[in-house]
Amino acid sequence: EDEMQALENCQWAPRWVAHMGCIKGCLDYLGIGISDAWLYGGTGHAFVINLHETVCPSGPTAWNTIRLFELGQNLGYTIEGISASKQQADFNEMQARAFEHAQQAIDRGHPCYGWELEIPEFYVIYGYDDTGYYFSGPGCDVGKGPKPGQDLGNTGIGILEMYSVAPGVAADDATTVKQALAFAVHHAANPQEWVYKHYGTGLKGFDNWIRALEEGQASDMGMRYNSGVWLECRRNAAGFLQEARQRLTGRADVLFDRAYTQYTIVAAALGKVAELYPWKDDASDEDVLPVDDRSRAAVEALHTAKEAEVAGLVTLERICQVL
Repeated sequence: EDEMQALENCQWAPRWVAHMGCIKGCLDYLGIGISDAWLYGGTGHAFVINLHETVCPSGPTAWNTIRLFELGQNLGYTIEGISASKQQADFNEMQARAFEHAQQAIDRGHPCYGWELEIPEFYVIYGYDDTGYYFSGPGCDVGKGPKPGQDLGNTGIGILEMYSVAPGVAADDATTVKQALAFAVHHAANPQEWVYKHYGTGLKGFDNWIRALEEGQASDMGMRYNSGVWLECRRNAAGFLQEARQRLTGRADVLFDRAYTQYTIVAAALGKVAELYPWKDDASDEDVLPVDDRSRAAVEALHTAKEAEVAGLVTLERICQVL
């Protein structure tokens, strides 16, 4: 029998943002103790929003996330890995390199995570044998495997991503906060280097969301999934601002308080949207939501969220200037 090499008690931390949940699970295994708010906020993810024109469920993952890896170094960890597309001529070689990368990392005691080991989401990879990967994530919290190495990325989406997480040296708190908030403000401006065609970030993301509901074009599954994801992010945005104020007492107290209030309003409004469209396991991306009282109530809540976000982004920029 193949002998499995595994990291004991290594699994993902269940979160709406599975990418963050995988990183959190890896950090917990490594003994790098940071709060969800500091992780989401310090990487900038707490302040991100990315919406397709039809509120496709791909919104939370379909954007250039390289800055998350770079900002993560400020939090005391480093990420390295392999990414490839099935369209590449050397794709089989990249699959083999990804499997080798995971083997070497796990042998060093460094957990890994990758894309679409099951559904199109991220999964912690805690072990391997000669056949493939053992993993934990959405739909298989306690673990599953082996997933053959040659199957990774060989899907309809056709993207291979394999990363390892290792301890690093954290930056000082002021650097962490300033760089995260600077990225948040920049990403919200819908810059081409971070955003794909037919998607919108920042205020344009809210506009896509509102318009899709008003015109009866919003995906049922996408509506429920995006609501959960961006609510989780904005709750952690408020938490990050609160934690930043505590860590940087006297540096920008009034501004942190103001931003905290603004993002609390955003989170409360998105909470109403999530209550209107709670997650359902049988929700389909093929189903489109009708224009009705429920969608109109969601639009009203999204306008409230957008208005508070407008003010919040101004305050974030001011904090960056002060720091």
